[in-house]
Amino acid sequence: MKFPIIIQNSKKVLRRIIYYFKIWLLMSKNSFIAVMSQKKLLFIFLLAKILRFTFFIAFLYFLVMGAESKAGYTVTQIIFFFLTFNLVDVTSQFLFREVYRFRPLVVTGDFDLILVKPFSALFRVLLGGADIIDLITIPPLLITIYLVGVQLEPTTLEVIIYTLLIVNSLMIATAFHIAVVSMGMITLEIDHTIMIYRDLTNLGRLPVDIYKEPLRGVLTYLIPVGIMITQPAKVFMGFFSLWGVIVSLSFGVLSIFTALRFWNFALKKYTSASS
Repeated sequence: MKFPIIIQNSKKVLRRIIYYFKIWLLMSKNSFIAVMSQKKLLFIFLLAKILRFTFFIAFLYFLVMGAESKAGYTVTQIIFFFLTFNLVDVTSQFLFREVYRFRPLVVTGDFDLILVKPFSALFRVLLGGADIIDLITIPPLLITIYLVGVQLEPTTLEVIIYTLLIVNSLMIATAFHIAVVSMGMITLEIDHTIMIYRDLTNLGRLPVDIYKEPLRGVLTYLIPVGIMITQPAKVFMGFFSLWGVIVSLSFGVLSIFTALRFWNFALKKYTSASS
C-alpha cells in the first residue's frame, strides 16, 4: 500500500522541481538579456575577471617556487587549492547574484509583491537571476581544474568524495546567502554583510594550514572556510579521514537547516511597505 503513495509523492516532487527549474530559466534568461544589452561593459568585467585570475595564479606560482613549498604543499597543490576556492566562489556568485540586489526590494516595498507570488519568496530572492559573466568563466575553470588535478593523480574514490564535498561547500555557501537576505529583512543591510562573507571566504584561497592558531581553528570550525575550501582539496590529494568527511557533510546539512530557520524568523519580523 505504501509503494504507490511513495511513487505518487515522488512524481509531485519531480513536478515541483521542474516547475522551479522553468522559473529559474526564465529569470536567468531575463538577466542574461539585460547584461548582453551592454556588451562593452560585459567585455570589461569579463576581461577583469580573467586578468585577476591569471595574475593570482602567477603570484602563487612564484610565491611557492621561491620558498620551494608552502606549509608542506607543492606548487601544483597550492594552485589546486586556489582553483577549488574559485570553483566554489564563482559557482555561488553565478547562482546567487540576485542577493546583491535584495536591499532595494525591501526598501522600495517591491518585496511585498514577491511574497504574494505563487512560488517561494526565498527562491526568488536567492536564485532570481544567474550571472552570465560567471557562467562564461565556469567552463574554462573546470577545464583548468581537470588539467591541474590530473597531475595530482587522485583515485576514483578521492574524485567522488571531492565532488561530494564541493556540493557540500555550495550548501554552506547557500546557507550564508540565506542568512544574508534574512539579515537584510531585519536590518536593511545587505552590501556590507555580503562583503564580509566574501572577505572571509577569500582567506580560503590558500590552505588554512598556513595560518597560525587560533586563526586556523576559527577558519576551520567557527567560520567554515576550511570545510568549504581546504577540506575538498585535501581529500582530492589523499589527505583525509572518514570522520572528517562525515563532520563536513553534517555541518553542511546543519547550516542549511539553521539558515532556513533564520529565514522563517526574519519573515515574521519583516514589516511590509503597506504596514
